[in-house]
Amino acid sequence: MIFVGIDPGKSGAMAVINEKGEVVCTPFDKEAYIDVLSSAPVGETFCVLERVSAMPGQGTVSMFTFGENYGWIQGILDSFGIPYELVRPQAWKKSFGVTKDKNSSIAVAKRLFPRANFKRTERSLKDDDGLCEAALIAEYARRIYS
Repeated sequence: MIFVGIDPGKSGAMAVINEKGEVVCTPFDKEAYIDVLSSAPVGETFCVLERVSAMPGQGTVSMFTFGENYGWIQGILDSFGIPYELVRPQAWKKSFGVTKDKNSSIAVAKRLFPRANFKRTERSLKDDDGLCEAALIAEYARRIYS
């Protein structure tokens, strides 16, 4: 079984855990998501998509764009026949003991997946919290839904 975790936030990402437990992360990019999800084996892939809601203080345009991308992700999962579950951040974070501090997500992801690349670009010097959180969401999917 293959497990996908998607963090749809501003610096969102998608992570895929294969049958060997290896994780591959992809920063948010529509073409990259289509490439990865279109090749996922139907009936052998499950996704957890972080359930999100509006936050106080966010601008109208940014929330509209975010909602548009969130709906696009759901549509692409449906179109490729990938079943998914919407899970609140509190649920998956609690299962790993992760706090609101993004550094805690990075630390846990690095401990669970020491060989994974959590750099957003080749030039990045530090690990990216969006990639790490996507990996943790995928691991949550693997633990809960396998």
